[in-house]
Amino acid sequence: MSDRTADHASNNGSSHYFDVDDDDLDRLGSNPREVTWAVHGATLTAASDRGVFSYGRLDRGTAVLFDLAPPPPPSGTFLDVGCGWGAIALSLATLSPAAKVWAIDVNPRALQLADSNAKSLGLGNVHVLHPDDVHGGLTFDLIWSNPPIRVGKAALHAILEQWLGRLSATGCAYLVVQKNLGADSLAAWLDTNGWDVSRVGSRKGFRVLRVSRA
Repeated sequence: MSDRTADHASNNGSSHYFDVDDDDLDRLGSNPREVTWAVHGATLTAASDRGVFSYGRLDRGTAVLFDLAPPPPPSGTFLDVGCGWGAIALSLATLSPAAKVWAIDVNPRALQLADSNAKSLGLGNVHVLHPDDVHGGLTFDLIWSNPPIRVGKAALHAILEQWLGRLSATGCAYLVVQKNLGADSLAAWLDTNGWDVSRVGSRKGFRVLRVSRA
């Protein structure tokens, strides 16, 4: 069972964490669990909850991303696509306090958690928004993401086209994708569609891909 499948099972029969609405969350109830993790020498603790990806733990894919992606630059405009309760965005904001970090998700509880976690950690450089609310002219110097592979290939490609298309001229993205869920085919699709793609490394069944403008 993959991490994401395990998450769905632990969510007491909800569909996918990216499909839940307020009624689903009311049915699931709330049972916050703290998660502690390390990234590039920093140790953070934040709250997770039912109905949100990676409930009660740091998922393996994000842990691999933290291990293999290089530390973020000290400043810039960064993006976490599919932020969940905020592990990636909170990590970027902690490692680069002079950066502005945008965290986006469609799950209403994820947005609430990411925002409250940022405030609890005193991270005033984190901006949590629904994707539809991000200003159209904003571009990003760095994207870190554990993208929602299980939305389906067409939806995933649309998400990546939208947000990779907002990379700055010198920006790059680091994506972690499970090998048996199509990491290599995704890399091939990105290459075919004009992106410069390289494999940063592989670990525990996951690939980390670096993507930039060709």
